[in-house]
Amino acid sequence: MRIGILTREWPPEIYGGAGVHVDQLVHELRRLTPVYVHCFGGHRPDATAHAVPTSLHGANQAIQTMGVDLEMAMAVADVDLVHSHTWYTNLAGHVASLLYGIPHVITAHSLEPMRPWKEEQLGGGYQLSSWVERSSYAEAKAVIAVSNGMRNDVLASYPFVDPERVHVVHNGIDTSIYKPRSSGASIEKLGVSPEKPYLLFVGRITRQKGLVHLLRAAQQFTGDVPLVMCASAADTAEIEVETAEAVRALRAARGADSVIWIEKQVDRESLIELFSTALAFLCPSIYEPLGIVNLEAMACETAVIASDVGGIPEVVADSETGLLVHYEASDPGKFETDFAAAVNALIEDPARAAVMGKAGRERAVAHFGWDAIAQQTVDVYKSAINS
Repeated sequence: MRIGILTREWPPEIYGGAGVHVDQLVHELRRLTPVYVHCFGGHRPDATAHAVPTSLHGANQAIQTMGVDLEMAMAVADVDLVHSHTWYTNLAGHVASLLYGIPHVITAHSLEPMRPWKEEQLGGGYQLSSWVERSSYAEAKAVIAVSNGMRNDVLASYPFVDPERVHVVHNGIDTSIYKPRSSGASIEKLGVSPEKPYLLFVGRITRQKGLVHLLRAAQQFTGDVPLVMCASAADTAEIEVETAEAVRALRAARGADSVIWIEKQVDRESLIELFSTALAFLCPSIYEPLGIVNLEAMACETAVIASDVGGIPEVVADSETGLLVHYEASDPGKFETDFAAAVNALIEDPARAAVMGKAGRERAVAHFGWDAIAQQTVDVYKSAINS
C-alpha cells in the first residue's frame, strides 16, 4: 500500500500544529507502509517539494496554493491512496482522486467555516479556500478528525458528509523527544531566566490563538511572574499592530518586565526548555481542533491553563493536568477575567502546578503515543481502499 502524503509544511519549514502532526505521523507510518511526501516550497532530501508556478507569482495566496496543488496532483499517479492535510492540499488530493481513481483521505486539522477571520488575510481568496475545502470533503473517501470536537465541527459545517466516513484519530506527541529538560542554557540566550517562575505562550499571531485576550487577561495577573510570549508569523499587519498595542498596554499597566516577547520561531531544543521550566503553559485559543502545543507542554511536565474550546478538553484534564476556562464569543471580557483567575490560582500555589505537570506527562505518555495513532491511520487507509 503506497501512500501519498500531501502537506504544505515539512521540515525544516514547520510553523504550526498541522506541520508537527504530519512530521511525526510520517515518521511512524514509514515503519508500517511506503510513504511518499509531497510538500510546498524548496528542495527537501526526504520529500518532493513543489513551488508556486512562475506564472502565478504575485497572485492571491489562494490562487498560488491551487497552482501548487495541481503540480502535486500530477506527481502522485503511482500511489494507492492520497492523504491531504489542511485546505492547502485538499484540492491536490481531490484532483488526484478524480484523475487516477484512488481514494482521498483528509485529516481535518481545522475548518474554513470555523475561521471567518481568515477573510482578513486572504480577501476573496477565503471564498476560494472555502470552496476547495467544501468540495473536497464532499467527495473524500474518509475524513480523519483529530478530536471528537473536530468530528462534531465537520458534521455541523458539512452536513452532507456521511458520519460513517468521519473517523476520530487523535493528534499525538513523541514523548521521547518532548520530555522535561531544564538545563536552561538555551533559554537564557532568549532573555528568559530558568531560575525564576514565568508563564508561557507559544503560537502564531492569529485570532484563532486568542493572544489579545491573553494579553488583556495578563493585566489582572497577581505578583510579578512575567509572561514569556513566543509569538510570530502574524496573519495580517492589522493583527500584528493590535498585538503590539496590547503588549504596550500590558507593560504600561504592570511594568516593562511583565512580558518577554520572543518575536521569532524558537528552535525545538529551546522550546522544550521553555516548556520544562515554565510555571504553567497558557492556551487561550478561541478555536482549537485539538492543540498539539498543549500535549507538548504536558509531555514536558508543565501544567496547562486553556480555554475549553474544540478538542482541548480531550487533552487537558480539568483540575488534574491543568485548568480549563470557559470561552463564550459573546462575552470575551468574562473569559479574560476567568482566565486571569485560573492563572492566579497556580501562581499562588506552584506546588499544585507541579503536581498537575507530572500528571500531564503521565497522560501524554499513556494516551497520545504516535505508534498507536499511526496504526489507527493505516486502518482508515485500508477501510478507504476496500470500501
